[in-house]
Amino acid sequence: MPETPVENTYPGERLGFPSEGPGSIARVGRRIGALFIDYAAATIIASAFLGFDQFALPGEAGLTQFMPMVVFAALQVLFIPTIGGSPGHRILGMRVNLVTGGWPGLWRPIVRTLLLVLVIPAVIWDADQRGLHDKAAGTVLVRA
Repeated sequence: MPETPVENTYPGERLGFPSEGPGSIARVGRRIGALFIDYAAATIIASAFLGFDQFALPGEAGLTQFMPMVVFAALQVLFIPTIGGSPGHRILGMRVNLVTGGWPGLWRPIVRTLLLVLVIPAVIWDADQRGLHDKAAGTVLVRA
C-alpha cells in the first residue's frame, strides 16, 4: 500500500526541524531582508571599486552593469563556507546548513549561488520553504 504524504503543520516539520527558534526554517521576511542587505552591499562595493554607475544608461554601462551581481555572487560563495551564511544572513540571524546538518562544504555554495542569481529557482519553493536552489545544493536556510 502506498504511503500517504505527511502534511506539514509548519515549514521543515517533515525534515525534522523545530517549528520556531534556533534551527527552525528561516521565514520569508528574514530571507528578503538578507537579500536586500547583500545586494545593497554588493552595489556599494561595485560602485566604489569596480566602476559601476547605477545611473548610466544600459547602452553606456557596458559590462559594469553586471558588477553588483558578480559581487553579490562572490559574497555568497565566499561567506557561506566560511561564516555559515552571507553577511545579510548572519546579520538577520540565519545560517546555511546541509539538510542533514553541518557545514555545506565548498561546492554547494557555488551551486546554490549560481541558481540564486538566475532568480527563478529561488522563488519556486516547496512546503518546507526551500527554494529550488537550496534543494539542488542539499542545503537549508535556518535560524541561527
